[in-house]
Amino acid sequence: MGYVRRLFRATEEENRRTILEMLAPRPGARLLDLGTGDGRFTLRVAARLRAARVVGVELIAEHAAAAGERGIEVHRGDLEDGLPFEGESFDVVHANQVIEHVRRTDRLLHDVRRVLAPGGRACISTNNLASWHNVASLALGWQPMPMHVSDELIVGNPLNPERGQPHADAGRTHLRLFTGRALEELCAHHGLERISLRTAGYYPLPPRLARVPIRLDPLHGAFLVGMFEVRQRQGAT
Repeated sequence: MGYVRRLFRATEEENRRTILEMLAPRPGARLLDLGTGDGRFTLRVAARLRAARVVGVELIAEHAAAAGERGIEVHRGDLEDGLPFEGESFDVVHANQVIEHVRRTDRLLHDVRRVLAPGGRACISTNNLASWHNVASLALGWQPMPMHVSDELIVGNPLNPERGQPHADAGRTHLRLFTGRALEELCAHHGLERISLRTAGYYPLPPRLARVPIRLDPLHGAFLVGMFEVRQRQGAT
């Protein structure tokens, strides 16, 4: 289980590396980070963009406080309640490992579209339901690891190193899981057009080795990373 834990952590970092690679610098950008956590990765995203303003939304009080101490303008709140910002307030919206925690995904994506300025971009990353490790789990009659069935503890997969343990905090429970196609189509429905969609990580391989099969088989990686752009409204000039 020690190897599995290390592999999970390394693959999560590979996902973050992929996000940064896909984000083109945008000097002076206004960045909104959804689910900003303690703010450490938010600052990496901001540095990559060379953002002038960095705003975060975070549910968990202790995480929000930590992000605030790092100089991020944090709004504490639940994404289920909508985004408390005026329309066209941001140039980039980033959401890493967030959308799977949200029940009202239509409201979230509607609001992401609303707060993005013309030409704005959204970077959305989440678990890939179609990854081979999830497919293999189902074939064995096991619960895919990122698909939670309890708000109290993690159950259903004997290889999960967190099996039998409670969720670390209220924000950890996964409510919705996506394939790449589902993420793309739902974003398109809400006016966010795909620019690119990649996957990162390829269990059970460590990240560097995983980059080869990812190039050959981009549908079944561990994490989805999508870049979406505000679609011009009909009738706009």
